[in-house]
Amino acid sequence: MFMMLQHVPNPDIDARAAKAGLRFGERSVHTSRTIMLAELGELFAAVPPEAARAEYAAAIVDDNVLGKATIATRRWTGQRLGELYALDPRVPIFRVLRRLWLVDVPGRPLLAMLCALARDPLLRSTSSAVLALPVGAELVRAKFLDEMRKVVGVRLNESVLDKVARNAASSWAQSGHLQGRMRKMRTSVAPTPGSVAMALWIGSLEGFGGPALLDCRWTRVLDRTGQDLLPVAFEAKRLGLIHARAGGGVVEIDASRLDPAAART
Repeated sequence: MFMMLQHVPNPDIDARAAKAGLRFGERSVHTSRTIMLAELGELFAAVPPEAARAEYAAAIVDDNVLGKATIATRRWTGQRLGELYALDPRVPIFRVLRRLWLVDVPGRPLLAMLCALARDPLLRSTSSAVLALPVGAELVRAKFLDEMRKVVGVRLNESVLDKVARNAASSWAQSGHLQGRMRKMRTSVAPTPGSVAMALWIGSLEGFGGPALLDCRWTRVLDRTGQDLLPVAFEAKRLGLIHARAGGGVVEIDASRLDPAAART
């Protein structure tokens, strides 16, 4: 059965996840933007990994590294990127993203999507409509909108929801899950060591472990789960990103050291 990325409240788990940088509620960048994969890549290319939050803001607004025409647009872009990715080394999920961005270039679209899903609840609500699609099937706009209505109720009017649907579909295309301009068709993504490590790290924040961690809602974003994911998980282990061991029917996975701050303790 397909497992949706919908949120089931649990105070203890939510507190741990929120401390790591995950976000809950009804907020969404996708009322106005997508995951902005190109802008994120340009920003990371211009700002060193050890930079503080203020340095990202200065690069966007003062140095205009993203090439925006007006100060207002620069500030708005910086705000939206901050909401999606934190852009703050004090936030664990951002530390993980920046570390993996350097070591897993092919996985960058999936890394951005995983972080955006963790921090944008409304984007997260669209995951079931996309991930459950068979490869080659067309994304049905009505189902896409229905999944979002389950989260927002009547808070957003139909015109705003329609805009969110367009932006979210574009985001899923940027991550590689969809393709096509007018008609969005489901495509399969290929998990990379970095994206697997990040999915396992987020899943562990929610209390998953062992085989269940390989089949959690975050690994499903990678279009491969369970035993099929083990070879890539072991590649992540070889790169020093996670600990993994399998044998005798036992699977052990520890992604806690993926956070550079945790690795130093």
